[in-house]
Amino acid sequence: MSTGFERDRDEFARGARAIVVLPDRGDSSRDADARLEESAGLAAAIGVDVVDRVALRVRQPRAATLIGSGQMEELATRVRMEEATLVVVDAALSPIQQRNLETGLEAKVIDRTGLILEIFGERAATAEGRLQVELAHLDYQAGRLVRSWTHLERQRGGFGFLGGPGETQIEADRRLIRDRMARLRRELEQVSRTRGLHRERRQRAPWPVIALVGYTNAGKSTLFNRLTGATVMAEDLLFATLDPTLRQISLPGLDKAILSDTVGFVSDLPTQLVAAFKATLEEVVSADLLIHVRDIAHPDTEAQRADVETVLAEIGVSEATPRFEVWNKLDLLQDGHREAMLAEADRRDGVKLISALTGEGIDDLIASVAGRLTQGHRRYTIALPAGDGAGAAWLHAHGEVIGHHQDGDDEVYDVRLDEGDYGRFIRRFV
Repeated sequence: MSTGFERDRDEFARGARAIVVLPDRGDSSRDADARLEESAGLAAAIGVDVVDRVALRVRQPRAATLIGSGQMEELATRVRMEEATLVVVDAALSPIQQRNLETGLEAKVIDRTGLILEIFGERAATAEGRLQVELAHLDYQAGRLVRSWTHLERQRGGFGFLGGPGETQIEADRRLIRDRMARLRRELEQVSRTRGLHRERRQRAPWPVIALVGYTNAGKSTLFNRLTGATVMAEDLLFATLDPTLRQISLPGLDKAILSDTVGFVSDLPTQLVAAFKATLEEVVSADLLIHVRDIAHPDTEAQRADVETVLAEIGVSEATPRFEVWNKLDLLQDGHREAMLAEADRRDGVKLISALTGEGIDDLIASVAGRLTQGHRRYTIALPAGDGAGAAWLHAHGEVIGHHQDGDDEVYDVRLDEGDYGRFIRRFV
C-alpha cells in the first residue's frame, strides 16, 4: 500500500486529504472544539482538504508515539477509511514520535511547528521574509534530519515538510545546515541594520509610529486597510499577512503618523519563528503606540489575548508602551452579547469596540488614538495677518485648530501643538 510519502509537494499542499488530531491533555484553558477549528484552519491555509477532526484524550504522553496503542489503532482505521495521506498533529512531536506515527498510520505526519513553518514558507513574499522563514525552518530541521532539504535550491513554495520532488528519507549534512544558517544570520543582521537606519530616520521626523498587533485572523489587515485606504491582503485566513507593511495616515492634530501592519501571533508560536522574525517585530518594539486587535466574537478571545501579551513580552515590548485594545468584529455579535460588550468596553479605559469590516466605531477609535498621541500638546493662541494663508494651512496640517476668530486685521487661532511644532512654526512664520 502506498503511503504517499514520495508524492510531490504540490499534491500534498493542494488537495491532500488530511486528518487533524488534537492530543488533549486536559490542562488547557482553551475550548477543545475551538482548538480543533484553529488546527483545521492552519491546515486549510496550505490548501489541504481536512476530511476529519479528532480530539484524543492523552492522560500520559508516550515517549515513542505520544498517543496510546489503542488510539493509534483507532486513528489508523480512520486514516484508511478516509483515504487520508496526511495527519496533522496539533502538538509538538519529537523526531522519533513523528517517525513512529508515520510508520503506524501509514501516512505523512506533520506537527504544529512544522505546519506553521510550512505556512510561513508559502506566504513570505519579501526577500527578508524568505530569509527569516528559511532560518527558522533549518533550526527546526537541524534536530530532525529526516528529510532532504532540496528547498535550498528552490525559489518558491514551502519548505519540504510535506514532501518534495524526488525527496527521500536521507540524512542531511549537518555542517551544510550550520553553514547555511550562519550565512542567513549574517544577511538578516544586515537587513536589521538597514531597517534600523530607516527607523532612526523616521524617529528624527516628528511622526509617531502606531503598530497593529494581535492574534492571527483578528482583523488587523482589514483595520489597516480601513485606516489607510490600502489594499493589503485581508482574508478570513490564518496568517494572511506575514511581511510588515508601513503606511502614513492622517490623524486630528497630527501632520502624519506611520501605521504598521505586522504578522499575527498564534498560541504555541514556534520559538524558531519568534527568533527569526525579531527583525520584523522591531517595528512593534519601537512603536509609540500599540493597537492590540482582538476578535471579540471568538470563543477563545481571552486566551488569544494572553498569547499575544506573552509574545510581546518575549520580543521585549515594554509594559509602559501606550496601547489600546480594539475589540473587533462587532458585526458578528448577537444583539444581547453586543450590548453587553458595548457596556463592558465603555467601562474600561483604553478599550474600543469596532467593526473594521463595516466601519462602525472607527471614528471614535481615530479620535482616541489621536488624543493619546497628542497628550503632550499644549494650547496656543496665535495671531496671523488676514492674508497669511500659508501660515493658516500649516496650523491646520500640523495641529488641532480648536477655535478661530478675527481681531481687526488679524486672524486669531486657538490651536493645540506639540512644542517642537510650535517652535518650527515660530521660526517659519513669525
